[in-house]
Amino acid sequence: MLDAANTPPDGIQPSPDLPRKARRVEPVLMDTNELAAMLNMSASWVYREAAKLGLKGYKLGKGRNAKVLYKKAEVLKWLEQQKIH
Repeated sequence: MLDAANTPPDGIQPSPDLPRKARRVEPVLMDTNELAAMLNMSASWVYREAAKLGLKGYKLGKGRNAKVLYKKAEVLKWLEQQKIH
C-alpha cells in the first residue's frame, strides 16, 4: 500500500493486481483533434489561430504526413492564462 508521500499526483492508486506493463499511462501529447475537442473549437480553428494566440504545437514528420501535437501541460497552462478575472 502506498502512503501519502508515494501517492501519484492525481491521487489515483495503481491497482496491485495489474502487471507493471498493463498500468495506464497518462498521455503527455494531444493531437489537433483532441485539442479542438478540449477547447470546443474546430480543428481548422486550432490550425489557424492557436499559434497566433500563443499556443505552440510540435510538428512531427515532414510534408503532408506531418502531425502537429501539443503538450497537455502547456495547453492547460495556456488555458489558465486565458481566465478572465
